[in-house]
Amino acid sequence: MDDYLPVQIGLAFLLDILLGDPRWFPHPVRMIGVCIEYTEMTLRKLVPSERVGGVFLTLIIVLGTYLVTYRILIFFYELRWSLGILASILIIFFSLSTRDLLKQTGNVLKALKAGKLENARKKLSRIVGRDTHNLNEQQVAAGCIETSAENSVDGIIAPLFYAFIGGPALAMAYKSINTLDSMVGYKNEKYLNFGWASAKLDDIANFIPARIAAIILPIASFICGADYSNSVKIVKRDGQKHPSPNSGIPEAAIAGALGIRLGGPYKYNETLSNKPFIGDPQKTVCIDDIRSTAKIVMVSAIISVTMGIAFLLIGGYLSISGNNFLQGIYESSSGRIFYKIPDF
Repeated sequence: MDDYLPVQIGLAFLLDILLGDPRWFPHPVRMIGVCIEYTEMTLRKLVPSERVGGVFLTLIIVLGTYLVTYRILIFFYELRWSLGILASILIIFFSLSTRDLLKQTGNVLKALKAGKLENARKKLSRIVGRDTHNLNEQQVAAGCIETSAENSVDGIIAPLFYAFIGGPALAMAYKSINTLDSMVGYKNEKYLNFGWASAKLDDIANFIPARIAAIILPIASFICGADYSNSVKIVKRDGQKHPSPNSGIPEAAIAGALGIRLGGPYKYNETLSNKPFIGDPQKTVCIDDIRSTAKIVMVSAIISVTMGIAFLLIGGYLSISGNNFLQGIYESSSGRIFYKIPDF
């Protein structure tokens, strides 16, 4: 299976760009969501401690997702090699959200361009957790940019990273972690303890991908004609200001690239959240910044998949070369031949 992983990931990425999230198809993430709801309800009845129940929820969902995905892959590979390859491509495809992210933020942009602020608020509410009903045009645009930046990690860079290091099963396990965090990882009365394990695991899972984003997003900014040096500067200065150890990094990269300031006070479920400001207000946030952010996110996705495939291919080549070289040394030391040229 590993020999064809670069091809599988490349084709899955192309499918994601072309098709996005087909609403008519039973998406695995929606199935994971149903499992989370049922398991949460059961554990709350059976386990007295909310924190312990939350730990069990996280273990059941994440390990269950990985094992079920792995068994599905084995099943199709045993039926036929080509079916296994196809199943792998589809699973990685379902772990990515590039086109869907760009589509959702594009819908907000269209509504703002048409002067339909109320419609833009409704569309934004589908992709953010904050209250949107009182936001002005600038705040809607800023919210759209922030969620684009954060989801460049959650929906693109992180699932690609886990697909590259662990294949389709690990990519889908990551999506289960991300789904858990979005459903139970809230710091409110209901989930402060029950969602603790899910929120912590999400922070751990996104730690490396967020740092990869700190490299890729500025490069993508440079390619798109944005301010590369300021992007790097704001990542270093403001990347750790966010309450989340990871979310502030992509926000800082985008804020620096566009010369805008993100963050500040917002309401979440009628509760005021005073997030620190990220970036410098070199200019006022405008609706065109949504389009600029989308371009940077798209280019960063292309860079991520290209670099990942290149690393896999180079790693595979070096591994084969190294094994052949060691085989040559072994045959020489065993007296069979004086030296065997490695079969590159």
